Amino acid sequence: MPKVVFRVPTPALLAAGLALICVTPVAWAAPGLQVIYLLPLGFALWVVRNRTAVDGERIVARSTFGRRVLPWADVKAIKVDPKGWLSAVLADDTLVRLPAVRTGHLPALAAVSGGRVADPTAAVAAPGDAVPDQGDAAPDAAPDQEATPPPVKSGE
Repeated sequence: MPKVVFRVPTPALLAAGLALICVTPVAWAAPGLQVIYLLPLGFALWVVRNRTAVDGERIVARSTFGRRVLPWADVKAIKVDPKGWLSAVLADDTLVRLPAVRTGHLPALAAVSGGRVADPTAAVAAPGDAVPDQGDAAPDAAPDQEATPPPVKSGE
């Protein structure tokens, strides 16, 4: 059974390490400022923990301090928010954010879901339509002049 794990890219840990180095002069400037080290360490923990694992049976959304297992039977739809993050809409209309899953991951999510999620990149052909192959296009064809915008003239 195929499984896909979506996670924050691990090079983000380099940012946490760099922040750890950069806060050192501030952290040792006065007693008690060492607590500032918790910020880059917290970011590193967030990078390591946040992920979403998807297979044919369930979605496992793991956040920094929790984990939620969603069987596909409980998922009514997948919602895309305006910033491109995905959430699972459950049967009772509650939203469960899927950590590290973005709009660009929809084809992979569709492939693993077993048909429960539609692939937005798949070509939709009506029954009986002929699907043209790539060899039918003329490579030397002139571009459509109506589709090309006119050149912009500078103020004279």
